[in-house]
Amino acid sequence: QVQLVESGGGLVQAGGSLRLSCAASGGTFSMYTMGWFRQAPGKQREFVATIRWTGGITMHADSVKGRFIISRDNAKNTAYLQMYSLKPEDTAVYYCAAGRRLDTTFDSNEYDYWGQGTQVTVSS
Repeated sequence: QVQLVESGGGLVQAGGSLRLSCAASGGTFSMYTMGWFRQAPGKQREFVATIRWTGGITMHADSVKGRFIISRDNAKNTAYLQMYSLKPEDTAVYYCAAGRRLDTTFDSNEYDYWGQGTQVTVSS
């Protein structure tokens, strides 16, 4: 059983930056593809970014491409989402997810484990 704990959310002005962290425990972190998703009030959960368990392959949603960067540190069992040039429409609860040996995928159904989420609020 893998446990995921997100941190780093908060309130930031438009144009600002935040770095989210997702600390994993209970499994072999390097065997898991990690993903970030978000859910805004009244909207469905949407894909943000993913990084494959091997090869460092990443994929980012078009809405965040060029502004957000997903990364991972296997030695620290942690995945990150560095967010730049934040916009009010980025306001959401951000969730990290893990899937064992997944190929890069934006399909949330493919991920087995989820964190509790961290709130990101971007003011205009």
